[in-house]
Amino acid sequence: MDYRIDLSDQQCEIFFNGRLTFNDHAKMRMLIKEAIAEPSKQIVFDLGELQFIDSAAVGMFLIAREEFEGRQKKLTLRNATGQVKRVITVSQLSKLITVVE
Repeated sequence: MDYRIDLSDQQCEIFFNGRLTFNDHAKMRMLIKEAIAEPSKQIVFDLGELQFIDSAAVGMFLIAREEFEGRQKKLTLRNATGQVKRVITVSQLSKLITVVE
């Protein structure tokens, strides 16, 4: 998994690329810490360039949500397609995290 962070006054956008799996756990923890350090209250994970996620990635999204909410930040997942969208749908993440097209 690779990622890029774009910042504005309103939000912190994180653009993911590649595959997000159990092996990316440490990298994801560092990403969460980076996003927490930003003053933005809105965190957007743009998943448009992710080709694959596993169940560990779902867990990582939930960890991120928990960490952000503890600091009054809101997480949104955006632009999921293909297999990534199917996993998000089947896991019913939208019941816990805002998911937008």
